[in-house]
Amino acid sequence: MSNLFRGDVSRRQLLASAGFGIVAATASTNLSDTASAQESEALAQPIPRGGELPPQIQLPPIQAPTEQETGGPPTALPRERRLGFAIVGLGRLSLEEIMPAFGECKLAKPVALVSGDRAKAEQVAQQYSIPPQNIYNYQNYDNLRNNPEVDVIYIVLPNSMHAEYTVRGARAGKHILCEKPMANTVEECQQMIDACKQANRKLAIAYRCQYEPHHRAIIQMVRSQELGTVKLIQADNGQNQGGDLNQWRLKKSLAGGGSLPDVGIYCLNATRYLTGEEPIAISANLFSTPKDPRFREVEENVTFQLQYPSGVLAICSTSYGYHRASRFRVFGSDAWVQLDPAFTYNGLQMAIGRKSSSNSMAENITQVRMPEKNQFALEMDHMADCVIHNRIPHTPGEEGLQDQKLMALIYQAAQTRQTISLPPVSKLDITRGPTPRTLK
Repeated sequence: MSNLFRGDVSRRQLLASAGFGIVAATASTNLSDTASAQESEALAQPIPRGGELPPQIQLPPIQAPTEQETGGPPTALPRERRLGFAIVGLGRLSLEEIMPAFGECKLAKPVALVSGDRAKAEQVAQQYSIPPQNIYNYQNYDNLRNNPEVDVIYIVLPNSMHAEYTVRGARAGKHILCEKPMANTVEECQQMIDACKQANRKLAIAYRCQYEPHHRAIIQMVRSQELGTVKLIQADNGQNQGGDLNQWRLKKSLAGGGSLPDVGIYCLNATRYLTGEEPIAISANLFSTPKDPRFREVEENVTFQLQYPSGVLAICSTSYGYHRASRFRVFGSDAWVQLDPAFTYNGLQMAIGRKSSSNSMAENITQVRMPEKNQFALEMDHMADCVIHNRIPHTPGEEGLQDQKLMALIYQAAQTRQTISLPPVSKLDITRGPTPRTLK
């Protein structure tokens, strides 16, 4: 791709011929515009479970009017009416985050496991009351089609395996929730979308931050111009990668890249969902420490800049070599807002800075406290809600595909040391479905 923008052919033509879709042309519609039509179509096989949540139990107040209310107890579907999830891959993320998160779900439950390690799967199944007959391996994975308990497959595998197991899962008649990044290539992402459409199954990418309350609140602040006119977004996400040098994250064939698709994608995706826009210019730099054995195949550091049609400039960094950092700050003409940490599984901290109303020389920095919600439970319940009520997921396959296209262009910009220009997209949230419902 090093010659992508050489010669007399226009950038628009080259991008289109390279299969970069949305980033290469102005789209005339977005997913939200077509939601009502798609939601009206009945699924081929109606789900026998689901339904509306029961009324919230009301408790008498115990706090004085000066104190903040707790919000009341959560509601949930009875277990037998919750949608069943099969978890594919029992690595660290599944065992430390996803499986425990089902305890906070209101619509979803784990009913099956897929693993190459039978002994480990049996131990996990026992902990979560999953019957032994609902344990599968990668060879008999397609037999999930014969299990009516499984409604949704959640794919938590190395990136290079996402496409295959999404396609096979959709052909088995199951809806798919897939971890990010969606896949290793644009072509694989498109295969996943096509397979789910052909099978009339839903596909969502697990962008958990887009369901998290702090992120949702800042999206609203940006869109309502509470910060004034947004001028700049700074985002950083990195970690000092250790462990076995043979781990899949350090193998390009399995991971697709290094820090960019693993943790840098959070910065990229955040600048897109905060603004709702798609970039019109991309520049980037890539650097790996010489002779560091971790980076024989994948990159260590990437910095990239994105310019958006409204004039917002995003400056992002990601690394596999610096001490963990996870943050972003949105700078507006009237105020700024930040999350630090921003992309971690819990412990998010939000602050707003603006001019003090009492002292013109002082900065008023407000720490915003919000109830913490389990991000994995939120995304799994959203997926279950979309299946139950036949809604388009907020982060469908198109959202993951767009990030993959943009990451390919970030690599291209770094390799060529040229700024890549893109035509503007006229619609906001072009690759997203309707705003996720809040479940009480």
